Amino acid sequence: MGSRAAEQRQEARQLAARLSAEGVRNVALTWVDNAGIARVKTVPAERLAAAAERGVGMSPVFDVFTSDDAITASDHLGGPDGDLRLFPDLERVTTLAAQPGWAWAPADRYDQLGLPHPACQRQFARRMTERAAAAGLELRMGFETEWVVTRAPAGHPAATGADEPLDYPCTGPAYGMTRVVELSDYLRDVTEALSVQGIDVLQLHPEYAPGQFEVTTAPGDPVRAADDVVLVRETIRAVSVRHGLRASFAPSVVAGQVGNGCHLHLSLYRDGTSLHRTPDAQWGLAPDASAFLGGILGALPALLALGCPSPASYLRLQPSHWAGVYQCWGVENREAALRLITGAPDDPDGGHAEVKTFDAAANPYLAVGAVIAAGLHGIESATRLPEPQTGDPGVLGVRERARRGIVRLPATLTEAADRLEKSAPLYEAMGEVLHGAVLAVRRAEEAHFAESEDDAIAAATRWRW
Repeated sequence: MGSRAAEQRQEARQLAARLSAEGVRNVALTWVDNAGIARVKTVPAERLAAAAERGVGMSPVFDVFTSDDAITASDHLGGPDGDLRLFPDLERVTTLAAQPGWAWAPADRYDQLGLPHPACQRQFARRMTERAAAAGLELRMGFETEWVVTRAPAGHPAATGADEPLDYPCTGPAYGMTRVVELSDYLRDVTEALSVQGIDVLQLHPEYAPGQFEVTTAPGDPVRAADDVVLVRETIRAVSVRHGLRASFAPSVVAGQVGNGCHLHLSLYRDGTSLHRTPDAQWGLAPDASAFLGGILGALPALLALGCPSPASYLRLQPSHWAGVYQCWGVENREAALRLITGAPDDPDGGHAEVKTFDAAANPYLAVGAVIAAGLHGIESATRLPEPQTGDPGVLGVRERARRGIVRLPATLTEAADRLEKSAPLYEAMGEVLHGAVLAVRRAEEAHFAESEDDAIAAATRWRW
């Protein structure tokens, strides 16, 4: 143990020296709270080795922060007492291309005795990844990130006037090349910054809503995928600032318009072999893959409290908007909450699944960890996938949906939180402390916006993510 600690100290010193030589002066250590906000402590580059050895102090109260920076409490967390230590993941230290002089690292949280903090979401994602590995499963995950870009208000880039009209820097049609032409320098800088930082961009394109774009990045192991989506968002934000623009990843930027999703893609492998392309198997799914997806499908009402954690999320989750608001799955069906993507036979990205309901208000570590937990429960309980659905469930009558066994997913955060509270598999996977902290934050968000109109909810949360 002592030898390994000495090696880590040496590694941290060498890394700090390299960063200083590259002109890096500060390192941002981030974690994502239960409201989906990326919080940060920063250290000078020359202090990185000390941070890696002893951690950086922080209060446990951040686990019960809400999206508007109010503080609630759970049975285990809240108030001014206690201390935790942030430890940067040295393997993920990244020099930031759009923030000269800065580097970034995701952090894990421990108590002062060196024990894992039971509410650390990143370690939860790692535990679930290890649980899958113990069952002989390898998971690869990746996110699609959607955002809306506007011009920053004159004279004050951080202004947040709720009644201020949004000034879109592009006017082209949905998915139109015109938007790319109008913002070609900006989009080039986004992809270049991501590439320099080691993020493999699969595609970038205009989306449906005004000023909306989407970037898809390559899959990786679940913890890395969650790290990557944090880095992607903050890179887009930084590039936007340098272009006099603002980026919003909020689920609903303008009430009544198509919102921002953050779809989660996943694929399963055993001994290096895809379980999504099994010859002669129904839908190409090996039995474990079918049961895993069945577990996710069955847990979706509870998973919404993690993947769609804001009252604003439910402004986005509207039928017939490709958001997946009905608890069903389909083969290449973009209205199904769980979509099976077959791809062409020679497509390396084919043969995986997509959870369409999630958005960028979600803590990505909670999202990947909970999806894995739900899938593993599906295998343990030998869950069977029902028949896939075709077409848009939203255009079917109530009786026809009932005949097909299609039900609406929770339409409010309250309903989703109630389902999470009752989910024994997710409670077991998350543990009492993390599960309780998440529910405390959800209940506080519900209460805060209980009397708010849709426009007020969208305006209040527009720039929080």
